[in-house]
Amino acid sequence: MPADFFAALRSAGGSATEIDIMVTPNAKTASVGTVDPWRKRLIIKVQDLPLEGRANNAVESLLKDFFGVPVEIIRGHADRHKTVLVHQDIESVAALLVENERLNRCSGKS
Repeated sequence: MPADFFAALRSAGGSATEIDIMVTPNAKTASVGTVDPWRKRLIIKVQDLPLEGRANNAVESLLKDFFGVPVEIIRGHADRHKTVLVHQDIESVAALLVENERLNRCSGKS
């Protein structure tokens, strides 16, 4: 069953979207995952340690590459639970996340 991505997404007006995320630093591989059904947060894994903002920088870089637009952390700089602002409309963000989940399921990563 597809994840409920809209549980973690909010329109931030116009062409911007807020996403609630849960970050796993020091992961084996960096990835954009699915939505945790209990926490209602998108799971993000980065390889960097949470020291001196390295994991936060890795999160912003990973999501910028994934969405192809600027991304910034707006809440939770010192916490695993964060909110990021993606400069893209909510429908486009959701479509990319759904496609990512579909590709992960096809490749057996889910």
